[in-house]
This record gives sequence, C-alpha cells and structure tokens, in this order.
Amino acid sequence: MHLFTPMHIREVVLRNRIAVSPMCQYSSEDGFANDWHLVHLGARAVGGAGLVMAEATAVTPDGRISPQDLGIWSDAHVPNLARITKFIRAQGAAAGIQLAHAGRKASTRRPWEPSGVAPEEEGGWSRVVAPSPIPFSDRTLTPEALDVTEIRSVIDAFVQATRRSHEAGFQVVEIHGAHGYLLHQFLSPLSNFRTDEYGGSFENRIRLVCEVTEAVRAAWPNDLPLFLRVSASDWAEGGWKTDDTVRLAKIVQALGVDLIDCSSGGAIPKAEIPVGSGYQVPFSRAVRAAGVPSAAVGLITAPAQADAIIRNGDADMVMIARELLRDPHWPLHAARELGYEISWPVQYERAKD
Repeated sequence: MHLFTPMHIREVVLRNRIAVSPMCQYSSEDGFANDWHLVHLGARAVGGAGLVMAEATAVTPDGRISPQDLGIWSDAHVPNLARITKFIRAQGAAAGIQLAHAGRKASTRRPWEPSGVAPEEEGGWSRVVAPSPIPFSDRTLTPEALDVTEIRSVIDAFVQATRRSHEAGFQVVEIHGAHGYLLHQFLSPLSNFRTDEYGGSFENRIRLVCEVTEAVRAAWPNDLPLFLRVSASDWAEGGWKTDDTVRLAKIVQALGVDLIDCSSGGAIPKAEIPVGSGYQVPFSRAVRAAGVPSAAVGLITAPAQADAIIRNGDADMVMIARELLRDPHWPLHAARELGYEISWPVQYERAKD
C-alpha cells in the first residue's frame, strides 16, 4: 500500500490517499458558497487529490467561527454547494464536507483582520454557547452554557445539515470534533465543567459526540463514509490526551464512523505544541494500531514523507492543507516525483512531460 493506492470506504472509491484538508476560507456571505469556493475546491480536484473536503461548514448561523464562514443551516445553501460537488466529481475526485459548530469560539473576526470579537455592525452576534460559561480567552465572548433542550437542537442541526449535504452531492461527511470548537469543548476537561450527564466523567464528556455521531450516521446513507476529526491531544496538563482519543475512536467506530482524522490542539489559547514536520503523525499511528482507520494531518509537505506515512502504516490517508494552498497540483507533482503513473486532466496532458 502506498500514497497512490486507491482507497475503498463503504461504496466510495478514492483514486488515491491524498485528501484536501478542510481549510476555512472566510469568504462567504450569509453562509453561501460562491465562485471563490468553486475555484478553490475545484482546482484541487483538477490537481489530482482523491478527496476534496470543503471547509468547516456551520450547521447553525451562531455556529460560525466568523460572519464569513460557509454554512449549511438552510436549504437555500444547497444549490451553490451542488454546483461545486458536481465539478469536483467530474474531475474524478470525491467531494466531502466538514460539519461544524464553533461554540465559544464563534463570532470572531477573520485571521487577516484585527483579532477579537466580530461586533454586530460587522455581522457578528452577541450570544455564543458552550458546555460551560467560560470564555476561550480574553478576546472572545463569554458563552452561555447549553441546556439539555438546546443540546437536542444542536444535534438536530447536525442531522439537518447531513441531509442537506447529501442533497448537495457530497460523498463524505466529517463531523468536526476538534480545534476547540463545540464538540471538542464537551470532550475536553479544560472547557467542560458541567455536573450533569454531559460533564465530569469520560463517558459523560463524550456523550454529545456519540449522540451527534449516531444521529448523523442514521441520516447519512449507509453506503457513504462518515469521518470524525478530533484533536487527539490538548497539549496541556489535565486535558484530553492520546489515550482518550484511542478510546473514543473505538466507541465511535462501533457507531458507524469509518475514519478518525487526527489533528490536535485548540482547547486553550497558550498550549505548548511542539510544531514540526509531521508532528501529529503519532496520533494517527496510535488510532490505526487500535484497529480504527485514521488520517494524518499537520505539516505534511514532501511527497516522500506522505508516501512513507502510508507505507509504514501510520495512517490510511494523508490530509494536506497549506501545501495544497501553495500548490493545487501537488498530487500530480508528487506522483511524478515518486514514480507513480496517474492520469492528468486531458486539458493539461500537453504539459505533463
């Protein structure tokens, strides 16, 4: 098995094991996909990726990270997304979407703008929610703790977003349970101080992720894959850790998750993260060693590095992010560098050699 070995997940066949990692573009208005998303995602499909994942897509308006996030809380969002999935699939790639709720990290400005809360005059909102009424930092809003009725509404929002994802032509759904957003906030002892059935013990803290997983799996066609992205470590004393991730991976696999997308961090603002080449690969290795398919992500930049991750059994898939921003055709160039024969778009064949 190598980087360009096709991957079969349920009834979806990926032409290789390279996925475009979900990357926020902060370029929507009222959650609608537009030409930027078509060109951004479409270019990576043309460039040879096996799976093209749309960015964190909000399941509710107040679940957006910024006012400019992509959304799927309305049926009106479906046609624009369908245009994009149609193009991605026509290029031979599979189309995926990451469903998300930002929780206490919602209503913030875009990364290239002055940091902090997005005020209402800039499209922001004043009420954000979380498991506990504790802000992420002194530059974010203080959230309100969700009550059980509101938790049920969040689960339903994920279900309705799943239904719309299928209508839009996506073939893979990924639940976003990482990077300090709402589901991760429930998982981590650093952000979840509840004393009810959704807080305290490991079993209680994973309850919402499991309930969302069960509900999404029931709403998602059985022949299509379901992924879960996790922050495999909070990189902080007393936080979520690798052993917790492995334990959760086995539980959600039994609930219908086909692959764990292993990222890390995001629970607190000043975690000491040893960022470096492939620094998160040990997480995907640990999950896969436990018998659960996994994806590796994080500073994977060189073709030989990505190929080795697959060959060594450290992951079943590599999620490439910033390197695919720098080079949308990275998979085509990687195949050439590694000596694999893959098809180029016929429009580009004259430039192949």
